[in-house]
Amino acid sequence: MKMELLQRKHVREAKHWISVGNNIVECRLCYRRCRIAAGRFGVCGVRKNISGRLYSLVYGLLTAANIDPIEKKPLYHFKPSSRVLSISTVGCNFFCSFCQNYEISQFRLEKGLYGKYYSPEEIVEAALYYKADGFSYTYNEPIVFYEYMYDTANLAGKRGLFNTMVTNGYLELDAAEELSRVMDAATVDFKGGANKDFYRKYMGVQDPEPIFQTVELLYEKGVFIEITNLVIPKLGDKAEDVKKLSKWIAERLSPEVPLHLLRFHPDYKMLHVPPTPVETLEELARVARDEGLQYVYLGNVWGHKLENTYCPHCGSIAIRRYGFYVEEVNLDKTARCKKCGHKLNIKL
Repeated sequence: MKMELLQRKHVREAKHWISVGNNIVECRLCYRRCRIAAGRFGVCGVRKNISGRLYSLVYGLLTAANIDPIEKKPLYHFKPSSRVLSISTVGCNFFCSFCQNYEISQFRLEKGLYGKYYSPEEIVEAALYYKADGFSYTYNEPIVFYEYMYDTANLAGKRGLFNTMVTNGYLELDAAEELSRVMDAATVDFKGGANKDFYRKYMGVQDPEPIFQTVELLYEKGVFIEITNLVIPKLGDKAEDVKKLSKWIAERLSPEVPLHLLRFHPDYKMLHVPPTPVETLEELARVARDEGLQYVYLGNVWGHKLENTYCPHCGSIAIRRYGFYVEEVNLDKTARCKKCGHKLNIKL
């Protein structure tokens, strides 16, 4: 049975793990550092100890492959209006009670395995065929299919495609440094203002602090960073938490790093919680701007003025958006405002 499993195309030996004796392995991919006995899975549900070696069981086993506007990620400042091939597997290293993609992210392989296999070569050819500009590794947490993401991104870059990911950022520094060699941009998803109690109670994570270290490393290595923060009414909408997060972005990264404040809508185990009031998001946007952030957006509020990008120097609309779609761009080819000439932090 073990030999049969190892011969399947979607089973590949994992990266970033060590043996700790007695057929037990320690995964060094994310900060959970799962110690996994033979025959068992890590917390993510997709990495298994088989006879004292760690394997990924979702290499190329895709649950979704869609062409999306890059603004959906959301990436507003990296390649605006471009098209990305978004791909996912099953599994996640978090247990978010509010997950919008829980059907795939919270699926555990002990209950079954599904998806359709595509090699990196096949999925890159598909991206080129459908005229995508790049990839987005998204929907579930891409860290859990790290090996496939790395191999695909490496090949995609050689074929002229860019690579982006949407991640919770809970990635060990060695793995993050390796990934930075092939990753062009990342949306890092914080929730509840990175409040420790919120992470423990609603996400099954003891401490979000390591995420900050990983984001700093990715930023220093030249990965284009945008930050999101999901705002859940009453549970994760404290102004002091958004203030703290915004101050960290401004001081440790740059005031030019975009922050997206995302409106919550009821899902998964939080169907009883109402959507975030727009007024709450507007107030938190003011808090973020007061900490010096130049680009603050509201997400999941289609038609709001804070979907647009404004020139920090003259206040004119640099990019007008409606939802995931760009309606107007008032920048030259070097991302300078056509009205005043100010250079914006946008990679065209």
